[in-house]
Amino acid sequence: MNPPRLISQKEHGIQRSAISRGARDVVQRLVESGYQAELVGGCVRDLVLGRVPKDFDVVTNATPEEVRQVFPRSRVVGRRFRIAHVRMGREIIEVSTYRAGATDSDEYSIASQSVEGRILRDNVFGAREEDVFRRDFTVNALYYDLGNDQLIDYVGGFSDLSEGVIRFIGDPSRRIEEDPVRMLRVARFRAKLDLDLSPTIEDVCREQAFLLRHVPPARLFDEVLKLFQSGHAVRSFEELEALALFPELFPEADRAYSGVDLDPASGLVAQGLANTDRRIQDGKPVIPAFLFAVLFWRPVTRSLGRSSDGRPPSLVELHKAAHGVLDRQVQRVAIPRRISSVVVEIWDMALRLLARRPRSVTRLLEHKRFRAGYDFLLLQAHSGEVPLDLATWWTVIQESSTDDRQAMIQSLGPKPGVRKRRSRPRKRRTGGQ
Repeated sequence: MNPPRLISQKEHGIQRSAISRGARDVVQRLVESGYQAELVGGCVRDLVLGRVPKDFDVVTNATPEEVRQVFPRSRVVGRRFRIAHVRMGREIIEVSTYRAGATDSDEYSIASQSVEGRILRDNVFGAREEDVFRRDFTVNALYYDLGNDQLIDYVGGFSDLSEGVIRFIGDPSRRIEEDPVRMLRVARFRAKLDLDLSPTIEDVCREQAFLLRHVPPARLFDEVLKLFQSGHAVRSFEELEALALFPELFPEADRAYSGVDLDPASGLVAQGLANTDRRIQDGKPVIPAFLFAVLFWRPVTRSLGRSSDGRPPSLVELHKAAHGVLDRQVQRVAIPRRISSVVVEIWDMALRLLARRPRSVTRLLEHKRFRAGYDFLLLQAHSGEVPLDLATWWTVIQESSTDDRQAMIQSLGPKPGVRKRRSRPRKRRTGGQ
């Protein structure tokens, strides 16, 4: 193995002030305790690019138990690969131990890989020179030595980052077999960092997309949130489509989409993802349920079909179709019940707003799901699915005074063709007990 390239501060340009106090303290205390320790992975990549890292990861030759001796209040987590979480004030620093290399013939590989090649357990520790080859992409395999203020680059990650290229370390097909989620990371980094793909990666991803079926659905749920709640939902969707990954994650949704749904100007899905990106960029909260309400609405409407008289579906019909779609979806991406129930509530609210019954208006305006249902109704209106003037009515009434609001409700009057139900006269009881 060739010695690593050592990159000075003059070349890498990382400012120590951009590194959190907690991360610096963890590295320093490990080094003072006689261990090796560096920053590694996405935080180093982002520092080189001049971005603000979301969190900081530390790698060391100390085992998780030895890390706990240095930081008694730390917590060891994970089964597939055990790591230590070190709390520094409000910050949690993830500290992992260098992983050893593995070959097809050793006992470690046989014991810890599935028949498809997916790594199930990865708790064999080694040296940094081995650890680098267990990482996925070259741009995520840069080690930052704080003591010497230099990058340690074994695989050309700094050059790839400078050239804007995503490249696997080793054979792409083998690395994807080890962990198919790496294909989703390709999509996420390409969307987030606007990097190009090295030759063959796109073809390999398309050929091996089916391997996502072997990933636990709960893990895929976490990865989907990372993709769509990073502020790059539109690009992430496009990359999932380009790499043939979206049909593996959401097969029913993929079959139900049409070109209209994905039109950036008027499509419900495209507009919903764009709205999510805008809210994140504006620092506003987003809820996963709204994202899934956008993604799965088309298969629900497809399941409902069209009524012969053009009437909207009843709430009973909506709930039946919604639960059918969501129950089938969790076989691929496990959406927790606490979220899927809110998805149905958003669709329910949008349908109630569409009905616009006078006696329900005030109660709906005060409902906890009103805002999410109203936002969804706006998407439907701008995509031509419901009348725009109806969505405008709900926009106006929110901003109206009490008197004006009452006048708007009264102006609705009885619905055309709806006769007021008359109460039947009571029969007079005669005789008997």
